[in-house]
Amino acid sequence: MKVWIRLVVGVLLLFFGVVWSLQGSDVIGGSGMSGQAQWLVIGVFVAVVGAILLVGGVRKLRAGARA
Repeated sequence: MKVWIRLVVGVLLLFFGVVWSLQGSDVIGGSGMSGQAQWLVIGVFVAVVGAILLVGGVRKLRAGARA
């Protein structure tokens, strides 16, 4: 069960991180976050954490399937 939680949290963090990065770099406009460099940095950090959780969850899921 913990693996699924890790996967869901990883996907959500990766998604929001990418959106925040795109807003921070002014690719996505229309919000107060658009064009603000701190959101680019925050978004990249959150996306990396999400990717780490996602990869770790997939590895645990595959390791459990082999056992």
